[in-house]
Amino acid sequence: MTPEMLLTMIVLGFVIFLFVSEWVRVDVVGIMMMVILPLIGLVTPQEAFVGLSSNAVVSIIAVIIIGAGLDKTGIMNKVAKPIIKLAGKSEKRIITFIAGTVGIISSMMQNIGAAALFLPAAERIAKRTGVPISRILMPMGFCAIIGGTITLVGASPTILLNDLMVLNGEKLTPFGLFTQTPIGIALLASAIIYFAFFGKYVLPAGKGTSEKGISDLLLEAYTGLESIFELQVPANFSPQSLLQLQLKEKYLVTIVAIAKEKKKEKILVPKSEDILEPNDTIAVVGKKKNVEIMAKELNFILKNGLEVFSEELAKTNAGLAEAIITPRSELIGKTLYETKFKEMYGVTPIALIKNNRIYYSGLTQMKLGLGNTLLLFGPWEKFHILKGRPQPRPIAFASPLEGEILKPHKAKWAAFWLALALAQIIFFKVKLSVALMSGALGMIITGVLTVDEAYRSVDWMTVFLLAGLIPLGIAFEKTGTASFIAHKVLSLIGQPTPIILLTVIGLMTSFFTLVISNVGATVLLVPLCMNMAVMAGGDPRMAALVVGLSASNTFVLPTHQVNALVMRPGGYRTVDYAKAGTIMTILFLVVELGMLYFFYGIQ
Repeated sequence: MTPEMLLTMIVLGFVIFLFVSEWVRVDVVGIMMMVILPLIGLVTPQEAFVGLSSNAVVSIIAVIIIGAGLDKTGIMNKVAKPIIKLAGKSEKRIITFIAGTVGIISSMMQNIGAAALFLPAAERIAKRTGVPISRILMPMGFCAIIGGTITLVGASPTILLNDLMVLNGEKLTPFGLFTQTPIGIALLASAIIYFAFFGKYVLPAGKGTSEKGISDLLLEAYTGLESIFELQVPANFSPQSLLQLQLKEKYLVTIVAIAKEKKKEKILVPKSEDILEPNDTIAVVGKKKNVEIMAKELNFILKNGLEVFSEELAKTNAGLAEAIITPRSELIGKTLYETKFKEMYGVTPIALIKNNRIYYSGLTQMKLGLGNTLLLFGPWEKFHILKGRPQPRPIAFASPLEGEILKPHKAKWAAFWLALALAQIIFFKVKLSVALMSGALGMIITGVLTVDEAYRSVDWMTVFLLAGLIPLGIAFEKTGTASFIAHKVLSLIGQPTPIILLTVIGLMTSFFTLVISNVGATVLLVPLCMNMAVMAGGDPRMAALVVGLSASNTFVLPTHQVNALVMRPGGYRTVDYAKAGTIMTILFLVVELGMLYFFYGIQ
């Protein structure tokens, strides 16, 4: 072992220590590698920063922007809708549907692309169902990585296999597109089963960046409120206007939406003159106890959750916001009724803070004054429009606004640029980073996203983490450390049986793919392992296949692009990957080798 090799191993140990101890954030670890490695002479200054312009990192930036564009136009809402419909609020079913869908998608496209495109949909599903995002993103990420093993074109290592399978100057019989499919499907199924049944034990219970929203916090702050409830009006109900019913005065609940059964329409800002008729459905905001009393006295049917309004009143589409009456407001000295507040602004007043008291009823007749606070409920789009009005604004928001103004009219453009990027990759063999960046640029040029929105959508922590780990991989290969370890391991095992040799190859590849790129691990190990297979009397093609598949067995550290991508949104720490990833790594090897033994007849 040379001094450079020893120094490389020390740096690797230092990186793993920083990951586990969490003394600094993971992206800072990446930046440290860009500085330390050239200073100690393991890489050149140019190599130290090559990660910032690498194909993988640029591809991640581009695909995140494309995903943000799809989300901005509401396409990801449409993707999430059938999953929510099928899975309901069952954590197991949500994990199964999301992880399975992403796994299948990644069998035909780059796993980082599949994960990044589906990330906004997963976050929306988590918000709407109340399932912690940390329970969803890691299974989705792991299955995106595993999905690449289903076909020969699903991941970079397997794409390279046929070109690398050269023995004694002769090319071996190439693999077909679906040669490995039985193994890949078994791996994907095992991962889904693992997380569906054991996810609650190995996944953190935190909610990542999708913590309690402003609406949740406001519901907690106002003691007279608890949640949104949906009720159905009975068939024998006598039609009455909301003014006649006086639900706010009697039960301290506010109707925020009505679904008219006869007209098949939905009123999202009900007015006092609106008529409630038999079989209509209403959504109300209030305390559960008050809503139950109202339902009992009026014979309304209280539902378990939002059904009719599951889309319109989902947390991603509507919620609560606090607003303060401004000094030059046109509302000062007037009542909400006089100003036709609901008609003017398209939102529903829920409560009023006046003279240090909170009022939940009689709001329409109270005169508003400077500094009074209104608690409002409505679509996020209406709030953002109100916030963007020119000065002087009638109200100023006291709490940050969730949601955003979607651009459904730009959906066709978003879908076009995604399709164009994929077509360049699949049919014209354009380099991944160039094809995806052209799609991202198209989103900006056609107004799907502004350039500022594109910049904000990128998780720069992920970018710097990956960019900093790439020079570490370069150091491993450049100093000969990777080759030294591989030769040592293979020389120690002697003359094993084919299945034992494949087990060692799988373990060794799984280690290397954590510290160097999966492509680098594949290029390094395929020639070595094929020669060892011939010496042991085994099939060199199977040795190459195990290297290609095991290069996707990278779950213990957040060093893979997909693991790094979901780390911040999921609120994960390195120890979370170690906990869930160690078991997944063992399971991956057991299933992979088991399929080779029973399905492919490797003894």
